[in-house]
Amino acid sequence: MIVSFDLDDTLLVDPTKVAIEKPLRFPYSLIYKERLRLGTIELLLKIRENGIKLWVYTTSFRSERYIKSLFKHYGIIIDEVVNGERHQKEVQRNKTEPVPSKYPSKYRIDLHVDDDASVAQNGKLYGFKVYLLKSDDFAWITNIWNEINKIKINHI
Repeated sequence: MIVSFDLDDTLLVDPTKVAIEKPLRFPYSLIYKERLRLGTIELLLKIRENGIKLWVYTTSFRSERYIKSLFKHYGIIIDEVVNGERHQKEVQRNKTEPVPSKYPSKYRIDLHVDDDASVAQNGKLYGFKVYLLKSDDFAWITNIWNEINKIKINHI
């Protein structure tokens, strides 16, 4: 099973709007200035501990190395990263018509977590499962874990 997460406003949040994890220790806090949504570490470690592959799927052009390294400093291993560059190369390719900004089914991702309603709408149109994370979803960890379990049951 593969679960992917968007970065901006999903896992990486504005600390003036959303509760956050403790920042990394110096000097890493100077390199990685983004802040993780509170509960991210708990959820991602739980996903890894249950043998589920963990991906990041973002439209940002942060490098794969940067993204994997950021999470590694929090003790989380990311299996794969689809960033804006990889998406352009592997999904959009030479197509003249636009494709969705994210297309998780191309990578056999079972569940994608995102804060963007247009991604959730594209999931319905193009047949991929999206958990839409809203800023006021205080039970997001439990809700996402329940979605993962529903998908696992359907795969058996």
